This record gives sequence, structure tokens and C-alpha cells, in this order.
Amino acid sequence: MSENTLTKVPDIAAVESGLVSAGYIPNRQIATALFLALRLQKPILVEGPAGVGKTELAKAAAQFLDLPLIRMQCYEGLDESKALYEWKYGKQLLYTQILKDKLGESFKDAEDLGAAMKKLNSVSDIFYSFDFLEPRPLLRALQLNQGAVLLVDEIDKADEEFEAFLLEILSDYQVTIPEIGTVEAIVPPVVLLTSNNTRDLGDAMKRRCLHLHIGYPEQKLEERIIDSRVPGVNEVLRKQLVSFVQQLRTIDLRKLPSVSETIDWARALLLLHANELDVETVQTTLNVLLKFEGDMQTGHKRAGELTYKAVREGTPAVQAAD
Repeated sequence: MSENTLTKVPDIAAVESGLVSAGYIPNRQIATALFLALRLQKPILVEGPAGVGKTELAKAAAQFLDLPLIRMQCYEGLDESKALYEWKYGKQLLYTQILKDKLGESFKDAEDLGAAMKKLNSVSDIFYSFDFLEPRPLLRALQLNQGAVLLVDEIDKADEEFEAFLLEILSDYQVTIPEIGTVEAIVPPVVLLTSNNTRDLGDAMKRRCLHLHIGYPEQKLEERIIDSRVPGVNEVLRKQLVSFVQQLRTIDLRKLPSVSETIDWARALLLLHANELDVETVQTTLNVLLKFEGDMQTGHKRAGELTYKAVREGTPAVQAAD
């Protein structure tokens, strides 16, 4: 990591304030994990349910560290030609034709095969060199002079073979290209890998990373997140809508609403000019929070009681009366 980056992270508080300035509200655990990753130059494996802010953490880190974000989205079948590099075959073919023409001219005065081989050996071989290499996300992250934040998103969706391929990069910040050799990072990137736990990752991967689990936030933290991301929502509505979502997460649903869905719901309520929750508004906007028909049916059945409780917990006058 460059000295310029290190000056931005003298302590955990600086990381926390830096993330807040980028619009990401972290808890102490998140700020500590990122601070240690920056200081120890170790990747972070960020696990947790979808929509809790794993990808957003990488984006916010890149913003406050003033580094480019390089994102690699993982999927089944991903290989090194898509993740690391591929050859510019069209350019190689053109080079081959030019080389053929030039060699024909050069070998005209060669007395015999030995003399021709000497001339051939004197020609610089650049066919497999960086001139003909198309860098993909992993290689670009190693080559940037100022460093970068490398986001390997949803690593659990990639094959185990690709996971094993990543180990050299994660441990030594270098990669081996057979035709060229070992390429070391100019400045080691800040690496975050995210996982939704769709499959177990290998021990070798976990050993190389700091572990961070991001779960659903507590009420106060989620209110701060909504205040940061949807500032137009008034305090009463903010408390009520977060209280409602927190209650939904205690119900047996196929997919619990995430923080990203709480943010979407807050934006929807703002568009509808809502100042506080009511059952009708909740009923008509549940599709923003819940994504499966079975969950929707359950939500509609419980909407009345959950709304009533959210209003009681989120309204200051009612709280004072209690």
C-alpha cells in the first residue's frame, strides 16, 4: 500500500469516518476489519446474506481511499482467460504476417540454413509479451501504479478450481503467466471477496483472508443507514419503517428483507409522500420488501399487527405516554 493511502488510515476511527464520508455507515466490527486489512495487507472475506452491504463496503472503501475500484463478478465456469488475461489474437496474426514479410527480405542474402538461423535468433521475440496481452480485472489490479480496491464479488458462485487459482494472488499479490513469468503487484491492491454462503469455501482460501460477517443491522444502525441514504425521510417515519422491517425479519420467511430493500422501501414511501406508516400504505408497498408470493401472503396477514407495533415504537408521543 502506498504511503499516501496509509496516511488516511492512522486508526480505526479514521476508517470509520472515511466510510461515513463515502455514505457507508459501518459498525465497529466492519471498521476494525478494514483497518486491519489495510495495515496487514491481507484480503477480507466478507460473508453474510445478500443485500446487507458487502459490495457497498468495497465501493465506499475505494471512494474514501481515493483508489480505483476494479470489480470482478464471479459465476460458474469463470476461468483465468476472463479473470486474469487473454491474448490479442488479431494483433498477433497481424504481427505474424508482418514478421513473415520482413524475414523474407532479411533471409535473401543468407548463404545457408545456419546463417538463416542466426538471423532468426537475432530477431526479438515479442509474440508472447505484454504488447499482445489484454489484462482482465485481476491483472489490472496488480498493474496499477497507485494501487486499487479489488472486489471479487460472490466468490462462492465460482468453481473450486477458480478458487484455487486465486490463492497465489491472495497470498503473494502476484500471478504466474506461463508465457511471460511471474507478475508482481506494483502496489498490493486492497482485496475484498464477498460470499453469500451458497457453498463452503476451502480452508486454504479462508487462511489467507481476514473474516468479516455482516448480518442484519440493529435498529439504531439501520436508522442511521436510512438517514444517510434517504435523507428526505422524516424521523418519525424512519423509526417506524425500520421497526417494521426489524419485525419482518423475526418471521419465518423464504427471504428476509435486507438493508438494500429497507432503503428501497424508504425511497418508495418518500415518493408516496408518506409521513408515517399506515396499514393501507404497508399493504400496497410490501412488494418492495418481499420477493416471493408465499412471503407476500404472510406479510399481508401480519401487516396490521406489525404496523400497529411499529407506529407505537416509532412515534415519540406514544413512547412518552408509555
